[in-house]
Amino acid sequence: MNPPAPNPPAAPENILVRGVNWLGDAVMSAPALQRLREAQPAARITLLAPEKLAGLWDGQPFLDELLLFSPSDTLCQTARRLRAKKFSAALAFPNSLRSALELWLAGIPRRAGYAGPWRSLFLTIPVPPRSGALPMRKRPAAQVRQLAARGGASAAIPPGAHHTLNYLCLVAALGASSAPLPPRLTLSQEAAEKTAAHLGMAPLPEDRPWFGLNPGAQYGPAKRWPADRFIAAALDLQKQTRCRWVIFGGGGDCQLAAGIAAALQPSPSGPPSVLNLAGKTTLRELMAALKICRLLLTNDTGPMHIAAALGTPVVVLFGSTSPEMTRPPISTRAHILRASDVPCSPCFLRKCPIDFRCMTRISPAAVVQAALLVLRDT
Repeated sequence: MNPPAPNPPAAPENILVRGVNWLGDAVMSAPALQRLREAQPAARITLLAPEKLAGLWDGQPFLDELLLFSPSDTLCQTARRLRAKKFSAALAFPNSLRSALELWLAGIPRRAGYAGPWRSLFLTIPVPPRSGALPMRKRPAAQVRQLAARGGASAAIPPGAHHTLNYLCLVAALGASSAPLPPRLTLSQEAAEKTAAHLGMAPLPEDRPWFGLNPGAQYGPAKRWPADRFIAAALDLQKQTRCRWVIFGGGGDCQLAAGIAAALQPSPSGPPSVLNLAGKTTLRELMAALKICRLLLTNDTGPMHIAAALGTPVVVLFGSTSPEMTRPPISTRAHILRASDVPCSPCFLRKCPIDFRCMTRISPAAVVQAALLVLRDT
């Protein structure tokens, strides 16, 4: 009698991850993708992401394929593309109804995502809200005024509220570890230097490093430290370190960046001390330039997350948002500055309804001191 034939080995998983839509959130989801790769080394992992984030994900070792969609793509168009890939399992990182519908219409048999009204109907693994997760709820303007008048310390955010943990909790639904991990992005030094040189960031002597300055914030003015303070801190650091500044920003930051650049290069005939790249870089070029920088001085923005994930030291100013939720992880080379005596912070508002004290109470001297400390320790 012949022995029974052994069962054929199970085919490797073909996993789709529906990525998030915003730059900072995307970087904060990278640890979850890394944990998924660790748990499923033989799986084919595909990320569905907005085309505006293509440069971020290109070449990352935890992905096998990148599928891109544009704002004009319909739900049915996206679902048809996914159905043709015959995925065996999927994760929806966004909490939107559409992201769950995409996976359901694509006929993917195992579909995980956070449970929610209506969307749970389209998930086979509805994940309950994570213990410790907090929504970024905007405070009513009246409440901001009341808290400011009362005085006291900044509002306390409990431990475990960081957004990276939300994505890690989701990949645990497919057997991955949910243990915290700092975001890490891969970009070779050679590629970064070549791209940065093309942008005008030629290599400088060791005693003339490139420092980055990111004065904007797409979310709104409540996240932006005032321009005159950026200028004061940058001039002081320039005097103490002989650095050259490179200014970053999106298309909406061009006027702001131009004003700062003019203040940092007061004499057109003198040696160049500033390079203004605001509105002039692709996402991949931005990554290269940030990697070349010896330091980045920034608000709480997407470039902050990219720089920290690439290993560039950062000094970050927090006002209307919460470092407990969105700061670069403590294990990265990041120094966080916030005013401690502002009870209405974080308010998560786009515009401050009172006097912007959460940002104006952070002095240029404190920023310079933090920057010098970071430089000393790296």
